[in-house]
Amino acid sequence: MVVINRLMRGIAALLLLLPLLTTAEVLQPDRLDVMYHSYDGGGATIDGPSVLVRKNIADTVSISAGYYVDMVSSASIDVLATASEYSEERTEYSIGLDYLHDKTLMSLGYTSSTESDYEAETVSAGVSQTFFGDLTTLSMGLSFGENLVGVNGNEDFSASAKNYRYRLSLSQVLTKSLIAVVSAESIIDEGFLNNPYRQARYKDSSVPRGYSYQSEVYPLTRNSDAFSVRGIYYLPWRASVRADARYHDDSWGISATNIELRYLHTVGQDWLVEAKYRAYSQSQADFYSDLFPFRDAQNFLARDKELSEFSSNSFGLGVTYTLPERWLSIFEKSTVNLYWDNFQFDYDDFRNVLDSEAAVGEESLYGFDANVIRLYFSFWY
Repeated sequence: MVVINRLMRGIAALLLLLPLLTTAEVLQPDRLDVMYHSYDGGGATIDGPSVLVRKNIADTVSISAGYYVDMVSSASIDVLATASEYSEERTEYSIGLDYLHDKTLMSLGYTSSTESDYEAETVSAGVSQTFFGDLTTLSMGLSFGENLVGVNGNEDFSASAKNYRYRLSLSQVLTKSLIAVVSAESIIDEGFLNNPYRQARYKDSSVPRGYSYQSEVYPLTRNSDAFSVRGIYYLPWRASVRADARYHDDSWGISATNIELRYLHTVGQDWLVEAKYRAYSQSQADFYSDLFPFRDAQNFLARDKELSEFSSNSFGLGVTYTLPERWLSIFEKSTVNLYWDNFQFDYDDFRNVLDSEAAVGEESLYGFDANVIRLYFSFWY
């Protein structure tokens, strides 16, 4: 469940930042965002607050700071199979600096997160430049992350992992109504890349249930490449349609595709509604198996369901309301935003080991639904 949990946290954080993303000609306005996020699905719940504030200095420098908390309670199938329900809290701090010179925007960022058995630090840098009458924007970025992995209850265990991320994107205004963006990203991970709590399952006729567990073993490196294309078309009735397509491939043998469609519509002067659909599918890692034939069946072993072959579909709705100026006159503009997403996950080769009535290796395939809610307030000042 760890990968899914972190994915949901990333989605929630990204959706908080999305309204701040524009072209490089101007700095983002002074703004404060306060959010509550909640994830519930697959036996896990994650919720907590988030705050993001941005302040400009002399129209050339922008400083931002963020605070993000996840309170996790998990009784997922992975946990129930080999352990007991647990709770933990993760806290993240971030700072950012943007510098605008003519039509070039340079950015620096630092993020630090801490939980009882995991610490992470990431440093990032980026630059964006507009060309050809501000119709074309070229963006480049890189980041470096260093993580320290521990195990609760075992002070002797300590491992580290590093990741390097490089990205390049090009956006182009094609017509007065159409914008297209193409992006490429390359990621290098090295070090301890698996979850120290997770275990692989293998056949064992010496025990009544017919199988036993051993610790997972992952390669020490992983190279990933992703390519995406996005189109945004503005409709004449104060609406827009956005389409995204992304392809991912890595050295572990996983290939994945993601397609997303969004429709946004302005209602009156104060309301904005959004509907979206997302479809995702991936193949399994070369060293994944739901049930290995015997202990130490191969050099690398994994039973993490996020490395299996699976697909997911999601549908989301959102609404934004611009508050009347008289309600909060100390701000130039204020909005309240509510978003809900429903995810359905279906695994093609990950079985429900809690299905004790089935024969070993013939248990029912696993799947679950999850709901993500984000409620946040934005204030321009």
